[in-house]
Amino acid sequence: MAKLSVLDIVQDIMSDMNSDDVSSITDTVESMQVAQIVKSTYMDMMSRKNWEHLKQLTKLQASGTPARPTHMKVQEDIKEVISVNYNKQKSTQTAPRWREVQWLSPDDFLRYTNGRSTDSANIVQVEDVTGVALIIKNDAAPAYYTSFDDEYVVFDSYDSNIETTLQNSKTQVSAYIMPTFVLSDTHIPDLPAEMFSVLLAEAKSVSFARIKQMPDAKAEQQSRKGMSWASQRSFQINGGWDFPNYGRSGKK
Repeated sequence: MAKLSVLDIVQDIMSDMNSDDVSSITDTVESMQVAQIVKSTYMDMMSRKNWEHLKQLTKLQASGTPARPTHMKVQEDIKEVISVNYNKQKSTQTAPRWREVQWLSPDDFLRYTNGRSTDSANIVQVEDVTGVALIIKNDAAPAYYTSFDDEYVVFDSYDSNIETTLQNSKTQVSAYIMPTFVLSDTHIPDLPAEMFSVLLAEAKSVSFARIKQMPDAKAEQQSRKGMSWASQRSFQINGGWDFPNYGRSGKK
């Protein structure tokens, strides 16, 4: 199936509902209702699973304060972090040294950092945003990271000889990023071409139920078949690999 614009989808649904013809989604109250249903249906589809086309490279935001040198913020549209790399280049080196930073669960992270001696010269205590003290190493690039609140990433160390805080420019993050949906006639939802039939079927089913207050059995059947196929396809692409259990899906 070819990719469809928001107007294409709305016109198709309204035609099946025997509603008035429209040349824009803003033409009638009903066409705007359908457009809103298309948007909410699309965003729900995107939040249900990690779609391969949503995987992108991005960066973390620096804390901006030396008081929290190893805190970095996750941008709002990140659905789930897959991996984090940091440039561990030393001052005596001329080439970047991108290395993966390993994920630890919050409990494992605390067990690891709490095992450090606070009497050591290379250890500092840093207050989390909650006011809780964390034991951080200040003479090495980060080796591990975690998150206690699904908003900030906390690393176990930084090199104070090179930087006062971990830097945005030194991060490489592979993540699933939630797309945007624009309520305009020409907007084409960010979705693989073969999945537009599923979006159309799901939005049509919801439109019949909410606006016409009657079920569309055929649309519901098409929707179930399409989502089942999508789940199988995703597993084949990913190979069933387990990624770090860190995400922001609950906020989307």
